[in-house]
Amino acid sequence: MPMNVVMLMYPDMTQLDLTGPFEVFSRFPELTLHLAWKTLEPVADISGLRLLPTTTLEACPPADILFVPGGPGQIALMDDAPVLEFLRAQAKGATYVTSVCTGSLVLAAAGLLTGHRATCHWLSLSQLRHFGVEPVNERVVVDGNRVTGGGVTSGIDFALTLAAKLFGEARAKRAQLFMEYDPAPPFIGGSPRSSEAALVTSIRQETAAFQTRREDVARRAAAALPAS
Repeated sequence: MPMNVVMLMYPDMTQLDLTGPFEVFSRFPELTLHLAWKTLEPVADISGLRLLPTTTLEACPPADILFVPGGPGQIALMDDAPVLEFLRAQAKGATYVTSVCTGSLVLAAAGLLTGHRATCHWLSLSQLRHFGVEPVNERVVVDGNRVTGGGVTSGIDFALTLAAKLFGEARAKRAQLFMEYDPAPPFIGGSPRSSEAALVTSIRQETAAFQTRREDVARRAAAALPAS
């Protein structure tokens, strides 16, 4: 049976959070991909790349796999009642509930990660604790039917991991080879663990004001969740 992959879109997302997994999932004919947003108008990512939804939230079919990307626009979704209710409704029948980057904070704000282990972009990972989520500093975290990826580029790792669970390792490896996904970055230092301490400090300082804003919104969203 075909499986519906419902991929949430929204303004000011980080497009690679979405398009990396989309590229992987599109290589499996059993998966039907739905790009969902409030309207069918083009959605601009944080850098201005415009992408077209294929369905509205209202018309979206039930998800077998629910997916939320991250990006600065995630902040606006944390207290967007229609979006959070859409995610809760879609998650009820989904086989997998998933995210990449700060998309996990949106799932958490919908109450869909409480009591689970999950990951997020390294700058925002600790904010998951506000929602009763155990932060895990890994590129991909699988906890039951919750599968989350870390920051941006980890979306490809996430999607290949999920594809292997769905269709077996052999087919996932085949997709990986077709994509020539064999990362060899030109520099050491793609994570805070491998980067120079001064560079990590610099980025933390550069993003401090925004992260404070994101933290405040996360606290407020967590407080709005019903007590378990």
